[in-house]
Amino acid sequence: MRIIFAGTTAFSERALSALLDAGHDVALVLTQPDRPAGRGLRPGESAVKRLARERGLEVCQPATLKDELTLARLRAARPEALVVAAYGLILPPAVLGLASRGAFNIHASLLPRWRGAAPIQRALLAGDRETGITIMKMDAGLDTGPTVAQRRIAIGDDDDAQALHDKLAALGAEMMVAALADIAAGRAQLVAQPAAGASYAHKIEKAEAQLNWTRPCTELERAVRALRPVPGAQSVLRRESVKLWRAHCVDAQGQPGTVLDAGPAGVSIACGSGALVVTELQRAGGKRLAAADFLHGCPISRGERFGTTR
Repeated sequence: MRIIFAGTTAFSERALSALLDAGHDVALVLTQPDRPAGRGLRPGESAVKRLARERGLEVCQPATLKDELTLARLRAARPEALVVAAYGLILPPAVLGLASRGAFNIHASLLPRWRGAAPIQRALLAGDRETGITIMKMDAGLDTGPTVAQRRIAIGDDDDAQALHDKLAALGAEMMVAALADIAAGRAQLVAQPAAGASYAHKIEKAEAQLNWTRPCTELERAVRALRPVPGAQSVLRRESVKLWRAHCVDAQGQPGTVLDAGPAGVSIACGSGALVVTELQRAGGKRLAAADFLHGCPISRGERFGTTR
């Protein structure tokens, strides 16, 4: 099938690679403009742009999809289908209607649950036991279109945002290839999303990375996994920001935020219920370190408090 592909992230790159390997004619690749990245803040190419250039594909990086020059370029590609995966720009109606067979999105949740920008992190934060991929025909709403296919996977107790992302990226790529085959053969069935069970996956805000020690340990442990690798769960110790990368819960009590114990096995911090044992930490400007190595350079004593700037 002749398609336009729209995507930006590593999640999108996996899908584009699978579509190319399946023999689809990718007439044009849409991806976000290059953004400053790294310590030097030099413009960095998206994962999708790098792959597209390696495969000799035409790339378009508009800041908006509403100007007439961009629309004319998209029309000139004469797509049968538009495939979207973690692109990052809203597609206006004029773009949604360009392809003869429609526009299709790979969404990393079991719609209608977790519509929006951060479905993987929100599923982890909420303690969901399963998630999945939905292939959806796009309409003017936010992830509200009818579904073409949906598959579930379990969320493991040790899954973090990166691990879940990688599983879903592989599944989404496989499902999109299969869905296009069904669409081309006339086998695809569109199913309206149910009204019940809809929820919105808001973008992760910077303030959410700061752990609230009055919350139960189970919630904070989920936050550590949901925020790994980006932006990383954080707290404050001695007026310095510390990132908490790996942790588990134990049955212990104390004033929330208080260090109950600190040793090679981890730093135990009291929560609203239970205690979080942090086994990998990072000081501002430093490296991620196992607890034993972290404590060697930054000793922590019982009774010290996390989460306060006083």
